[in-house]
Amino acid sequence: MRVLTVQLGPRSYPIYIGPAARTVLQTDLRPALEDRQIVVVADEQVATLHLAGLTGALPRAALLLPVRPGEASKSLAVAGALYDALADAHIERGDVIIAFGGGVTGDVGGFVAATWLRGVRFVQVPTTLEAAVDAAVGGKTALNHRRGKNLIGVFHQPIAVVVDTDFLATLPQRDFLAGLGESVKHALIRDGDFLTWHETYADAIVAGETPVLVDLIARNCEIKAEIVRQDEREEGLRAILNFGHTIGHALEHLLGYELRHGECVALGMRAANELSCRRGLLARETAERVERLLRRLGLPTRLPRRIEPPDVVAACQMDKKVRGGAVNFILLSTPGETLRVADVRAEEIVAAVQAIEP
Repeated sequence: MRVLTVQLGPRSYPIYIGPAARTVLQTDLRPALEDRQIVVVADEQVATLHLAGLTGALPRAALLLPVRPGEASKSLAVAGALYDALADAHIERGDVIIAFGGGVTGDVGGFVAATWLRGVRFVQVPTTLEAAVDAAVGGKTALNHRRGKNLIGVFHQPIAVVVDTDFLATLPQRDFLAGLGESVKHALIRDGDFLTWHETYADAIVAGETPVLVDLIARNCEIKAEIVRQDEREEGLRAILNFGHTIGHALEHLLGYELRHGECVALGMRAANELSCRRGLLARETAERVERLLRRLGLPTRLPRRIEPPDVVAACQMDKKVRGGAVNFILLSTPGETLRVADVRAEEIVAAVQAIEP
């Protein structure tokens, strides 16, 4: 098992990665769990498949609070129902919430943990590759608003992240591949050698070979942890994690969440690379190299249906990264090097969207 640490002073926490990693709930994490009430906020489908595997590793019985899969669960209504259940169970500030599922469950479970009694402890146990390589690390929690994705949120660091790769075995192939979008993103923004690694091991990655999968998750967590260490609350460096997300989030919203988050990130990166090329920042050959890799990893490089580009521009204006009315974009100059710009014109966004039209 790999063990990494997110270094945040008194808020530091470990990340455990590997087969049967859940056993740390009985060992390393036992002191935090055994004398307190435990609440498991779980994706309903994940609970059906894996709840026994999780609860069997806990030092005591837990209260299960299921949530439906999908972005609709990232709502104030769902959070309110969870608050009611916590109140009925007399959950106190010293108790622990475990978020058990993908990014949606981690977001809503983490948001509720952050806001119940002004903050209770929680553990992230991600069961999707998207969550394992990105969403579960860093302390971002969020709910959606009818005007856009992740507009309601708070930072709240977990006390641990437990990535048990056994839980990933039942992921549908499409969901597994969608998680690779965030992995390619981390390589592009921070580690050119990691991009080459993806190209070298693409077939083994797609096949889900365990040793390669553990390496992939660990390197992603290392990159994310180092960025979070330097900028916990996205006041500077952490903004680079938004590469591919400005247009990507707009596409998610406009497509009614019919695409997975990682799929929209892949499309958003393609659009961001088009912007970068048009500005003379990125070599066209590099953009084409990234496109080839995305295809090898089973990720989309074109929209499933046409979206009116002006609608994408309007959706970008509602993005939480807007500052002073300007839409902030992270653009690429070469793998591992990015720059932040706030002067992207509407016609540039339109051109970028047109480059990924079906």
